[in-house]
Amino acid sequence: MKLREKIVAIGMVTALMMGAMGCGNAATTATDTAVTDNSAVEETNTDAAAADTTADTAEDSGKVYKVGLCNYVADASLDQICDNIQATLDKIGTENGVKFEVQYDNCNADSNVLNQIVANFIADDVDLMIGVATPVAMSMQAAGSDIPIVFSAVTDPVGAGLVNSLEAPGANITGTSDYLDTNAVMNLIFAADPDVKKIGLLYDLGQDASTTPIADAKAYLDSKGIEYVERTGTSVDEVVLAAQALISDGVDAVFTPQDNTIMQAELSIYEELAAAGIPHYTGADSFALNGAFLGYGVDYANLGVETAYMVKDILVDGKEPATLAVKTFDNGTATVNTETCAAIGFDMAKIKEVFAPLCTSVNEITTAESFE
Repeated sequence: MKLREKIVAIGMVTALMMGAMGCGNAATTATDTAVTDNSAVEETNTDAAAADTTADTAEDSGKVYKVGLCNYVADASLDQICDNIQATLDKIGTENGVKFEVQYDNCNADSNVLNQIVANFIADDVDLMIGVATPVAMSMQAAGSDIPIVFSAVTDPVGAGLVNSLEAPGANITGTSDYLDTNAVMNLIFAADPDVKKIGLLYDLGQDASTTPIADAKAYLDSKGIEYVERTGTSVDEVVLAAQALISDGVDAVFTPQDNTIMQAELSIYEELAAAGIPHYTGADSFALNGAFLGYGVDYANLGVETAYMVKDILVDGKEPATLAVKTFDNGTATVNTETCAAIGFDMAKIKEVFAPLCTSVNEITTAESFE
């Protein structure tokens, strides 16, 4: 017999006994009411406890995804991408009732460290790996795991052998590309100074991101009969020496694509180039932030945001990397360092005027170490 039924039975027996002793019906009514009220309290407490349990279960039911995020090197562009990836994943998690546990690491351009980081991600059984910059994506792919990979800021995914095509990657890897329209940068050089006779090409031979843009730059200059000289470096010290050599070579302008080695050295070379009156045209706004005359290309903050949404496409929406097209973005944003512009003798108003027809926008920036 249930507790409530026992209590009710006892109440009825008591009422009968009270009636036999000459007690009025009012006592019986009071007793019945008291029993009913107590059971209501018990039921209310039971319902509240059940509601609390349901709420706790709902709160804990959200799927948790483990994501390994590796940055190639700390520079303004790549840091901006990583920051926006993590912030956007937090936003996506909140909106979709899931959580992304991001394991972030930076290999600082050390291939041995990079391989160890990737091995750690695999050992930790992450649900997806994000590789920022070409060398990281290539290391993740070479590891041979079946863990999905999303890359970011890979200039030439097809040329690097990461995907079969931009439209159909073909394996467990896809991502976002910061492909650079090199011809557009060359056009800006001649728009600013139609009398340019010699151009310096400054890059790191070991950077895959530089291979195609440098080849494109050479083809463009060859077609116009413009002389060029190449100088390379694999460290900050070597890049400083290469920049000094370009000054001695008497170049009228210097071009660098999205090269992370040169990016790391920009704060060490921009003043000497500016003092020599040589504008440095580059493939990312972070170079301009660090003192280069001009950075041209994609919006790296947006690149990070879109990379995060590709992670959602795969983990939350169940899409396959093999059929998820690589995302490319419109070039066209020119970022001019106003301090360097003045230092090399250009008039900012005139620069904006001649650049405007060739760009989707012309932004101004002053020298700093990193984006706020």
